[in-house]
Amino acid sequence: MQGKVALEEHFAIPETLQDSAGFAPEADWPELKGRLLDIQERRLREMDAHGIEMMLLSLNAPAVQAIPDSDKANDIARRSNDFMAEQIARQPTRFAGLAALPMQTPELATRELTRCVKELGFCGALVNGFSQVTDNPSGIYYDIKAYWPFWAEVERLDVPFYLHPRNPLPKDAAIYEGHRWLLGPSWAFGQETAVHALRLMGSGLFDAYPRLNIVLGHMGEGLPYSMWRIDNHNKWMRVQNNYPAKRQIGEYFRENFYITTSGNFRTQTLIDAMLEIGSDRILFSTDWPFENIDHASDWFDAAPISEIDRQKIGSDNARALFKLK
Repeated sequence: MQGKVALEEHFAIPETLQDSAGFAPEADWPELKGRLLDIQERRLREMDAHGIEMMLLSLNAPAVQAIPDSDKANDIARRSNDFMAEQIARQPTRFAGLAALPMQTPELATRELTRCVKELGFCGALVNGFSQVTDNPSGIYYDIKAYWPFWAEVERLDVPFYLHPRNPLPKDAAIYEGHRWLLGPSWAFGQETAVHALRLMGSGLFDAYPRLNIVLGHMGEGLPYSMWRIDNHNKWMRVQNNYPAKRQIGEYFRENFYITTSGNFRTQTLIDAMLEIGSDRILFSTDWPFENIDHASDWFDAAPISEIDRQKIGSDNARALFKLK
């Protein structure tokens, strides 16, 4: 398929580059490093070779979210966003931007999001999970009421928010000891992000701000295939839905969330997601440079789905959601 839009596609700046070093064996780090630092050369060649018309760029992980000092986090976010804007300006028909945000404080995050949308022309934000904050050993999740003014601004600006994974903090990762292969994309990324998304749904956030749009990668971090059980476990018991939200979790998932194919190139999984939330809420992505563009594109272009659905997932949904020209 020609004309695809890919929207979980990362880069690094020198200050965040080493954050990705742990996600590759030492022998493969030079390759990953080169991919992360390149935007205008190999990336464009890969896009051209595999029918990708546009990429939405975003900073690598955990980057800003792993900087406890809020002023430093804000500085790195601004540097990253300014650099991204410069790169987009060189190829405005091929690249668009998802802002990095200093979520350590909702005020800084709101200010930077507004700047990126209004001044830099970005079409949304991508945040790498919870944020570490000085004097808070557990990190901050964005369902708490202190962040609701930030979410009000996201809704007002009418831009999507991509909730991207990160690993749990070492103090919270005891379950992985002796099996560290489960960290990262094998399992921990999805588990951590799914819990964060469920916290948002159960908090009542979408009752207060019903026009919010949240994007999850990797075919929804396992949530489409668990949603029935989340809402229907122990159905004979008298107490149900014991959370602040007014509706079932699945309703928010189907109305306020989109998912992407990033790093999960499996036909059975795609079809299951289509049955659960519909092809209108699925978006093509590759997860470059951590996954290969050819692996993502060759699979998607040949997947046994209708051409109408392929066009929606491959391009139309992203263009409508992110208001791409």
